[in-house]
Amino acid sequence: MNGGPRTTTRDIARAAVRSELAQVAYGLIRREGFDQVTVSDLAAAAGVSRSTFLRYFGTKEDAVLGAVEAQGGQLADALRARPSGEDDWTALRRSLDVLMESYRRDPAEALATARLIMGTPALCSRQREKQHRWRPLLVRALAERTDPPRPVAVALSVKAGAALECLDIALDHWIASDGHLDLVGLLDEAFAALAPR
Repeated sequence: MNGGPRTTTRDIARAAVRSELAQVAYGLIRREGFDQVTVSDLAAAAGVSRSTFLRYFGTKEDAVLGAVEAQGGQLADALRARPSGEDDWTALRRSLDVLMESYRRDPAEALATARLIMGTPALCSRQREKQHRWRPLLVRALAERTDPPRPVAVALSVKAGAALECLDIALDHWIASDGHLDLVGLLDEAFAALAPR
């Protein structure tokens, strides 16, 4: 029997409402601009009260970046699933493919989202905060890839932090190229710069 937390119907319904509110918030902010939209505007556009909106998202930054939070867990799961014989650096790079999927699926939408986040200081700062919380998840996933698990060490933190920085640098160059450069190629190039020789 699984000892983990059970997902209830209420949890599923809450996640669906949260997703819907995030989509409405993102659409309105993308059309009107981040600074021109208030939490009250977002609530009204979603057809809920301001207090209901704030129960799901404490800030409008969180509403726009709601999807980013889940990506840390997805990335850690992808890292744990990599073959045990694969070196850490390769496993980190390959696990990032899970994040590349949205860029492959709809590059124009992904570019618009990346521009919105990177071009809005409040969103960029909040996104970096959220992404910073991914590092301990990746460190634990790296430690758990071996049997027996390795102790969490400085070297694993450095590898996880460097991998996330490679992702950010690849995204910066991709945005600067107006989406013309290949994001996956940029990510590979960033990882190659730090690959063990």
